[in-house]
Amino acid sequence: MYHPDLIRHPDGCPALVLNADYTPLSYYPLSLWPWQTAIKAVFLDRVDIVSHYEREVRSPTAAIKLPSVIALKQYVKPSQFPAFTRFNLFLRDKFECQYCGTGKDLTFDHVVPRAQGGRTTWENVATACAPCNLKKGGRTPRQAAMPLHVAPIRPTSWQLQEHGRSFPPNYLHETWRDWLYWDIELLA
Repeated sequence: MYHPDLIRHPDGCPALVLNADYTPLSYYPLSLWPWQTAIKAVFLDRVDIVSHYEREVRSPTAAIKLPSVIALKQYVKPSQFPAFTRFNLFLRDKFECQYCGTGKDLTFDHVVPRAQGGRTTWENVATACAPCNLKKGGRTPRQAAMPLHVAPIRPTSWQLQEHGRSFPPNYLHETWRDWLYWDIELLA
């Protein structure tokens, strides 16, 4: 019987990593480990194998099916607040310009411009498309008559994970679906 996992190259067989409570460590980016890291964690007894691919890797003395889902044996407490990065900012703002709503040509904008004493903080930076950023220039949204759709806040890690659930990855192995909770319409 033909099975797609049997012809898949091992590099195409990452393992979904769950915390000890069987929730994904991260939705966006999805918590995946390369097969080599997953196998090493199995042999070091740091994870339990929850599910596996049909694909095997072999050594001179053993054969092991590649894990497709693993769960950490020790619970990892997620940090309460994520790092301030361009990617996390875009995720907080759902990859949309906070002035016009487009998802194209995104940059970040200092709400209170640095020239007016604004700082680079979660509460003073918003996602903006390049045309809106250029139009706003060195003015505040009020001065430019360009209201923000949502006022910028410092998000929690939980809020970013919830936003990440709106952006499922292009590929989901069938053994992962029981552990991931995206809207079914997004996966169709």
